[in-house]
Amino acid sequence: MNYSSGTMAGCHPQQAIWAKCFHPSGSFIEFEKEEIEQSIPDRFEQIVAKYPDHVAIKSKSDSLTYQALSRAANRAAHAILAERGEKEEPIAVLIDHDAEAIAAILGVFKTGKTCVPLAPAYHQSRAAHIVEDSQAQLIVTNSKNLSLAHALAQDVCQVVNLDDIDASIAAGSPGVSTSPDTFAYILYTSGSTGQPKGVVQNHRNLLHDVMGFTNSFHICADDRLTLLAFPSGGQGMQTVLSAILNGAAVCLWNAKEEGLVNLAGWVITEEISMFNSAPTLFLSFMKTLSGKEEFPKLRLIILTGEPVSGTNIEPYKKHFSSGCLLVNMLGAVETGLIRLYVIRKETRTAGEMLPVGYKIQDKEVLLLNDAGEEVGFSEIGEIAVRSRYLSPGYWRLPDLTQAKFLPDPDGTDQRIYLTGDLGRMMSDGCLEHLGRKDFRVKIRGFGVELEEVETMIRLHPAVREAVVVARMEDSKDNRLIAYIVPDPDHAPTTTELRRFLQTRLPDYMIPSACVFLEALPLSPNGKVDRGALPDPGNSRPQLDNPFVAPRTPVEKELARIWAEVLGLGEVGVYDNFFELGGHSIAATRAVSRMIRKFQLELPLQSLFQAPTVAQMAEVITQTQAKKLSEEDLTGVLAELESLSDEEAQHLLAERKPKGN
Repeated sequence: MNYSSGTMAGCHPQQAIWAKCFHPSGSFIEFEKEEIEQSIPDRFEQIVAKYPDHVAIKSKSDSLTYQALSRAANRAAHAILAERGEKEEPIAVLIDHDAEAIAAILGVFKTGKTCVPLAPAYHQSRAAHIVEDSQAQLIVTNSKNLSLAHALAQDVCQVVNLDDIDASIAAGSPGVSTSPDTFAYILYTSGSTGQPKGVVQNHRNLLHDVMGFTNSFHICADDRLTLLAFPSGGQGMQTVLSAILNGAAVCLWNAKEEGLVNLAGWVITEEISMFNSAPTLFLSFMKTLSGKEEFPKLRLIILTGEPVSGTNIEPYKKHFSSGCLLVNMLGAVETGLIRLYVIRKETRTAGEMLPVGYKIQDKEVLLLNDAGEEVGFSEIGEIAVRSRYLSPGYWRLPDLTQAKFLPDPDGTDQRIYLTGDLGRMMSDGCLEHLGRKDFRVKIRGFGVELEEVETMIRLHPAVREAVVVARMEDSKDNRLIAYIVPDPDHAPTTTELRRFLQTRLPDYMIPSACVFLEALPLSPNGKVDRGALPDPGNSRPQLDNPFVAPRTPVEKELARIWAEVLGLGEVGVYDNFFELGGHSIAATRAVSRMIRKFQLELPLQSLFQAPTVAQMAEVITQTQAKKLSEEDLTGVLAELESLSDEEAQHLLAERKPKGN
């Protein structure tokens, strides 16, 4: 069925809105189709020649022009080639969320090898699996992460420390010729086998995705794009490439470490024009705003990674100017950009969830039933994507690749990728995204296979059975709930399980709550009846420490704030915020409320350093005392300025502590 028959791509009802979506400088240059038939470094060097002195990467600690970025990438490439030669092979990059990481990734591209981005924030067991599964022959790192790199290498692969590269090494192009078909990267996503799986992508397909991103959003050399996390996922990599292959600037903010309280000021100061975020993170960001902020340079807010609800739309309309558009985007690492839907402040939306929009160039959406047949308008089916520009497949997983990537039944050179997402097509060709068909869910913008989490929980020696589900909270955030049948002789506490999982899973994959059952409910056919699993309620988890009620006014107020943020009935003074189910976004919400309540400057990191009510109460009490002392000193100085020398000496003598 041709779903685009009502409104073809390029002439759908949103065309009038997109016609006004340009940077005020008007310097947009269309990305032509023939430009995808090259390598990423080829396109990048053309941009360097055109904009050598433009800022390419801006972070808290560094700023690189295009010329400086090219030189840094070339040095990294020469160091890699000196160790490994020019053969195609995977190379891991283990560097923090900074300009140096992007230079290293680009350096791998320049060698014609395949980049495996590896965030230092990964737990070591997960990172070790990625290094082993990818068959990385070398790890590119820096001094800060050198010990971790050696631990992951385990004498199986080599390690290059970029900080040890001689500055005198030539920074010219390595001169490696790279085909558009060459594998550019392997990105690891959550897998149903209990381990992450690698998605491969080549240079041509990535450039095709950059073309779609560039031409849809009219990215130009004057744009400044946000990168809020290390580019180990499809969205982050797409953001980086769409910026540096157009002369724009990538501005780095580490949302996990820096939090969101000061993000608005940074967006304004850095004159951000395109804000890219997961919907959950965006909604948390909105809750930090006072309503007095103005974002004159911001022209686009792009949300992707999970369904967008009305709770995202209203704050956008409240806090941003009429010149700023909000975009709901659908894509996957395997497909790149699939659909997008744009609204402006005047747009009226029907339904609780925002659509994901209309057809884009070279990406056709099919909706299939369980028999693989196309469904009609307004009927629900699995979203499948037909295109010539799909991922080559999963790294070293030929059976999974064959199951998910199908040949085109029409006999063309296109293939069809089964996304596992459910959708419904409106009569005008607009697509609604209805969530996952299987047990893969989105948690704070990250894709999570529930089976992977279940597998890790079952590794605990005191766990007999485990089922994990995602439940939607009042804030429209998904959270993971683990239902566990423990060993009756040794039932683990929530604290014990969380600490066990922290060495095996990223924090977003650790369940927020654990419910202990004598047995899992079963359906008549003997399978687990997930619909019969009990509501976890708002009771306090079973922690290692006993419950102790708040004792002071500050402790009572903190316990109330934490209980509201975490959806719990009560919080004890020695309860750890993160063992109660808290995560980085919840921490941002809690700190924002504490700042408003106590009228103090509290960095996000303070909650990580003082994670119990008792510890945080002490921090707040000490901060309040210091603030009062400073205010009292200011008052005394002001009073002294109005007195004569004799009167001032008399006042100081009266206020001098006795015994001194």
